[in-house]
Amino acid sequence: MSEESRLLTVSQATHAIKRILEMGFSSLYVKGEISNCKKQSSGHYYFSLKDENASIACVLFRQDALKLSDPLKDGESITIKGSLTVYPQSGKYQIIVKEVQRTGLGDLLLKLEQLKIKLHRKGWFKQERKKSLPKMPKRIGIVTSPTGAVIQDILKVLKRRFSGLHIFLNPVRVQGEGAAKEIAKAIREFNRLNFVDVLIVGRGGGSIEDLFAFNEECVAEAIFESHIPIICAVGHETDHCIAEYVADVRAPTPSAAAEMVIAEKIHYEKALKQIKDRLFDHVKLRVRRGREHLRHLLKQPKLKNPQLLFAAELQNLDGAKEAIDKTMLRFNKTKQMKLTSMKQRLSALNPYLRLLHAKERKKSLRRAIHISFLTFFKKRSAKLSDLNEKLNKSIHFSILNHKVNSALFEKRKELDKAMDHLLRIKEKNLNHCGETLSAINPKKLLSKGFTILFSEKEGSVIKSVHALQKNESYRLLLSDGEAKIQIEKTKPFKKEIKN
Repeated sequence: MSEESRLLTVSQATHAIKRILEMGFSSLYVKGEISNCKKQSSGHYYFSLKDENASIACVLFRQDALKLSDPLKDGESITIKGSLTVYPQSGKYQIIVKEVQRTGLGDLLLKLEQLKIKLHRKGWFKQERKKSLPKMPKRIGIVTSPTGAVIQDILKVLKRRFSGLHIFLNPVRVQGEGAAKEIAKAIREFNRLNFVDVLIVGRGGGSIEDLFAFNEECVAEAIFESHIPIICAVGHETDHCIAEYVADVRAPTPSAAAEMVIAEKIHYEKALKQIKDRLFDHVKLRVRRGREHLRHLLKQPKLKNPQLLFAAELQNLDGAKEAIDKTMLRFNKTKQMKLTSMKQRLSALNPYLRLLHAKERKKSLRRAIHISFLTFFKKRSAKLSDLNEKLNKSIHFSILNHKVNSALFEKRKELDKAMDHLLRIKEKNLNHCGETLSAINPKKLLSKGFTILFSEKEGSVIKSVHALQKNESYRLLLSDGEAKIQIEKTKPFKKEIKN
């Protein structure tokens, strides 16, 4: 085979390698720590999976990212399932991730979380200890790398926005071994010299390892002890570090930090003028739309005849009122009937009325006995008078008359005794009736511990346990009031078996 026949274009070579890798690694599991994690607006994740000696690019597309319970973060230890492929445009191989299983925090992330908890307990993150920025600073101190794009961005914003400022740069390394100590030393030097009004501390974006100098405790301590207000701008808007939590103000980017420092009166006036113009345009638009809407409404038939707007509601209201009136009439009638029935029952059980009735009956009995006695006495007296007249007319029987008178006198005594005895018996019977009525007086029975049970629905007296129903309400009459009870259980007495 000639050399020309083996000659491949870049695309051909890339696609050949892509086929070989995809066929050989169609499904693989890889464990590592997330680094340089970025989530695009499309919902796709791009990150590197690394260990101590190597790293590999990974892509998690949106449809698989939706399965995540929490967003991916730098420093997390995960195990992924996916397939190996080659991205032709860059010629780099990468893993298309299908599944993600979290195995814990990475070493850097774990160290960061531990330090964050420690400083939070110390109160270094509290809002009340943060200092406000000066409104019109004249001297600005900057702690960052002298060769990076950050210092150029800050200087460009400061020169464009405001002239006459004095800018002082304390150059430091912003990543690598010893960078954290240099940053902390620079902050302390500015505070010792005390010739700047505000400090900007920051750097550009990067991985969690690149930004870790701003997560060191010595940097956080220097920021916390600073009496000069500090704006911290590390990385991009989505990046966060401990230095930003401790600083007085966090800026999303270094350029934004410069904007915050020189936000002078002209900037506010310009912003207010823009807001005023937008508000005026918005009001004009709303007025124009309101007029159009009003013209449209005026053409509606219901507005020409306003009664149509609430005619149906008025009819519904009349119908509802009529239904309520009928319901109230029925309700009142039912309650009135129930009240009348209760009054009748109470009147029948009223001990005072029953006692009055017993007293009237006693008087009637006394009157009847008295009338009966008078009638009997009158008859006897009339008869004795006749006999006496006959005896007086007969002289012949004078002696006999004397004897008869003696006998009549004796009989009269006997009759008086009999009448007294009869009156005592009748009076005793009458007193016995009174005692009996008093004994059966419901109020007296109730005072001895007896109660009367009424049905709540029918209002009748309950005489048997078989008339009770479970979970039904009943009214209990006591000597000093009423109570409402509910039956939970009934237990009839066993009937005695007669021989």
